[in-house]
Amino acid sequence: QVQLVESGGGLVHTGDSLRLSCAASGRAFGSYSMGWARQAPGKEREFVAAISRGGGTTYYVDSVKGRFTISRDNAKNTVYLQMNNLKPEDTAVYCCAAGFATTMVPNSYAYWGQGTQVTVSS
Repeated sequence: QVQLVESGGGLVHTGDSLRLSCAASGRAFGSYSMGWARQAPGKEREFVAAISRGGGTTYYVDSVKGRFTISRDNAKNTVYLQMNNLKPEDTAVYCCAAGFATTMVPNSYAYWGQGTQVTVSS
């Protein structure tokens, strides 16, 4: 089992950058695929990025390609989401997730953090 705690959210302006972090505790962080999902008020949860166990494979939803970068440091048990050129439509609660397959399907992930709020003002 793994516990996940996100940090790094906040209130920024259009065009700004943020880096979210997700610290994992528990066993064998390196054995999990990791991902980030977001949920805005009144909308369904959207998976935005995923990364394989070793970090060699990444996936992104089209709306964030070229702006967001997912990465991980297995020595620090941490996964990151670097978000550049933020837009108001990126406003959401961002959660990290751990699972056993590198997919963009939320149900593939067994463990979830509580989330961190990202608000982008225009």
